[in-house]
Amino acid sequence: MEDFLRALRAADVKVSPVEAIDAHLTVAMVGFADRELFKDALCATLAKTADEVDRFDETFETFFARETFQMEPPPQGADGEPEDLPPEVAGSELAQMLLNGDVSALAQAMEAAAERAQVSSIRLSTQRSRLTRKMLEEMGLAEIEQIIAAAKKLEDARSQALVGRLEAGKKALTEEAQRYVDRQHELYAAESGKNLREELLARKALNAEGGIDPADLAMMQALVKKMAKRLADRYSRRRNRARRGHLDVRRTLRRSMAYGGLPFEIVWKTQKVEKPNIVAICDVSKSVAAAAQFLLTFLYSLNEVVDRMEAFAFSGRMISVNDLLDDNKVETAILEVLKKIGFQQTDYGKSLEDFCDQHLDQIDRHTTVIFLGDARSNYADPRLDLFATIQKRCRAMIWLNPEPESYWGQGDSVMHRYERFCHVAKPCNTLAQLERIIEDVLRTYVPH
Repeated sequence: MEDFLRALRAADVKVSPVEAIDAHLTVAMVGFADRELFKDALCATLAKTADEVDRFDETFETFFARETFQMEPPPQGADGEPEDLPPEVAGSELAQMLLNGDVSALAQAMEAAAERAQVSSIRLSTQRSRLTRKMLEEMGLAEIEQIIAAAKKLEDARSQALVGRLEAGKKALTEEAQRYVDRQHELYAAESGKNLREELLARKALNAEGGIDPADLAMMQALVKKMAKRLADRYSRRRNRARRGHLDVRRTLRRSMAYGGLPFEIVWKTQKVEKPNIVAICDVSKSVAAAAQFLLTFLYSLNEVVDRMEAFAFSGRMISVNDLLDDNKVETAILEVLKKIGFQQTDYGKSLEDFCDQHLDQIDRHTTVIFLGDARSNYADPRLDLFATIQKRCRAMIWLNPEPESYWGQGDSVMHRYERFCHVAKPCNTLAQLERIIEDVLRTYVPH
């Protein structure tokens, strides 16, 4: 049961200690005799969403699968009885099981050997060969190899027949062991491999030369949404706690004095939690488009957290992209934006003019402005006066720059000139950095 619960956790079915105790009590009540009842009872106890039910079903079938060993039946004598075993195998239980074709005993021996070899601790695919060999050695494979080596030195027909049967049994046993370890890898390591891949992608540079591989792009899109959901869940818990409030001990004790000290009236402290308003202004020129896509995906996945979200994109000129993002997926919307204004010569000053002329009323003292760009304006006027106007109207101005801080101010970069008007200005070139910065923004509005 403990191994099964660990396999469920590896499959992203969250099982708390209390739920683990409930699972053990459930099994004690329904027993193991009826497989479907056993499965349904555990599923009702542990799976909490439709997705978790699907993952539970898949994990259950994989964990409790026990395929019959693919072993050849032992040879029969003239009277139809199994042939007597040669004396060379008398000291090896494994050799006797192989020659007798005792698949039930072999399966039990493999389960026990796997536990001793700690096969269920597998984490990487590269461990499969080593753990397979270790499990076979725990079963007694060395004895089989010694018997085969000794029998090969004898030239009589009986010894050669023994060698053939043991080598065939060894091959079949190895194949069974490989399948067993593969199943353990699927149960315990498949998700850890995915998590390792996600960790690597979270640190991948968004403006890497040559762009992002399409396969990585799809996985990074899913990772961004997963990060956003994690933040949204964390915020929702804090908001619910704030709405419910904390026990006000002083006022509760004061009111209880009228009832002889008994707390008939409980007083709670409550805290008002405001959802943030966010205006995102994104440079979608070629060097920054990937980072803009992930930022917009992240922000638009925070529906429960953000009260109002306004998005704007610019290259040479600035446009509102709210309608495009509402009607399309973010990745599709970015392509539409690029068709309209992409691949133009970047002009931050002209873009700020467009924003102040048409959208300045979107900014108030409750608005956080997130500006994403490399601040490279091709030596055009950066219009610091307009940027300062936006900064004075908003609650906070946050600039995310995909370039390292050492590049700021070099060449046509005017980041050092914009930076003095920003409440926060940070390099942001990976998904991990993006998640950390957005979390800092949300923390300002969330009670601790």
